[in-house]
Amino acid sequence: MFSRKNEIDDFNLALQLQEIENDANEVVFCGQSENKNKSSNLADVSWELVDPNPDVFSLFVEFDKKFFWGKLASVEVIWSTRMTLCAGVCEYHGKRSGACCIKLSEPLLKLRPRKDLVETLLHEMIHAYLFLTNNDRDRDGHGPNFKSHMYRLNKETGLNITIYHSFHDEVALYQQHWWRCDGPCRTKQPFYGYVKRSMNRAPSSNDTWWSSHQATCGGTFTKIKEPENLATKKGQ
Repeated sequence: MFSRKNEIDDFNLALQLQEIENDANEVVFCGQSENKNKSSNLADVSWELVDPNPDVFSLFVEFDKKFFWGKLASVEVIWSTRMTLCAGVCEYHGKRSGACCIKLSEPLLKLRPRKDLVETLLHEMIHAYLFLTNNDRDRDGHGPNFKSHMYRLNKETGLNITIYHSFHDEVALYQQHWWRCDGPCRTKQPFYGYVKRSMNRAPSSNDTWWSSHQATCGGTFTKIKEPENLATKKGQ
């Protein structure tokens, strides 16, 4: 009788363990399904919690295979610590080499959500793809070919890739060196004589617009603003 009771207890325990395992498998299966759905929707807000600071190089390899048919293997991706006017750029090296490089702004993108990084990366990957497959070097026009891929990716990913990614607030944050002209251009749109930069480099003949400014205005630029820590160092 004691043996019979043990058999019943063992059987009940086995049933309980099986139920626990079934429940666990169901949870894992549901989790895999959710992850699969989320992976196809790169705009899902859960990515900000699951992977807020992704490895951009791993993303590039993944996106190349998934969205660009593996055509971007020769493209280099680098972070730039000095690029503060735009979030990303695709540079083409040489007419015959067929090489190009995607540069991403670390100062601008480190302040933005993960989604903005992904959208900026895909934006520049479209430029790289068009260059490598169609020798299209138009980085500013964003013509029908660019928009066709942009709409395709937005539909596939749920993102909102656009032809712009300037992030004006962040750009303004880094532009702490200001100069203003004392000539007629200070009353004219759109800049009213202001030159704002992230680097302490005064307007000079090294600027492409300098000769035009000298001819149409002729005024002198005076520095009117700089970072507080720089002013403190000068005073010491």
